Amino acid sequence: MSNILIAIFAYFIDKQFGEFPIKHPIILIGEIITFFEDNFYKNTILRGVLLLIFILSSIGVISIAIHLLLNCLATFLTIVISSIIASMFIAHRMLYDSVKNILTAEDKKQAISMLVSRDTQDMSESDIYKAAIETYAENLSDGVVAPIFYLILFGLPGIIIYKAINTMDSMVGYRNEKYENYGKAAAILDDIANYIPSRITAILIMLLSKQKNIFAFYKDGKKHDSPNAGHPITAMALAIGVKLGGDTSYFGKVKHKPKFGEGREVITKEDVKNTLKICF
Repeated sequence: MSNILIAIFAYFIDKQFGEFPIKHPIILIGEIITFFEDNFYKNTILRGVLLLIFILSSIGVISIAIHLLLNCLATFLTIVISSIIASMFIAHRMLYDSVKNILTAEDKKQAISMLVSRDTQDMSESDIYKAAIETYAENLSDGVVAPIFYLILFGLPGIIIYKAINTMDSMVGYRNEKYENYGKAAAILDDIANYIPSRITAILIMLLSKQKNIFAFYKDGKKHDSPNAGHPITAMALAIGVKLGGDTSYFGKVKHKPKFGEGREVITKEDVKNTLKICF
């Protein structure tokens, strides 16, 4: 029961206050990942597994120690402090504000480049808005639903360890010359960790947009290279009546991606506004 209370309070703290003006704990996790890479990197699966073990064990020990220390306090204080800490691992406010900023930014290409890894220099306005919607949908899972899911299941250690996994994937889980093998274990574990939350996210989007068939997202969602990302993206496409996906340029190479959803392929500012209305 206390985990549910902490999750509710953490969600509303993040939604109300967003990021606190302190060094973010995700940055600290990233620095630990970088430390290991700087000293022990080798593009092999074994080194990637050792990275995984190192991060999960070190972050696991730290998070469990914090949890045990907080449990020594009065129950009320434990819930309050745990909620504040947990809110730092939920990114709803930051995600919402970042995507909303695309609508008013003078240099939209520069603004979207801060949110996506795809090439932005030749993007049309429709491409920019499409990227913003896809980012919002996908990160509702990674940044909101999944952290809360693991917080409810496993308490403060659950949300912290999940974000460590997610951060590892975002830093090394690329299929390129440097990380093809080194980042494979992190990418696989991230896929496993997000399997259930991504589908919960898609169902929530379908419910909030009052779709008749709440599982309609699965038909197109399963076409995505990722076992998870396609589901919330397809759900959002169906919710606002557009097609997302399609050919996208990454690092100078065009990647042929399937299309998700039904409707218009030209994405407008209004579509982004309608996307932001689907807010958990």
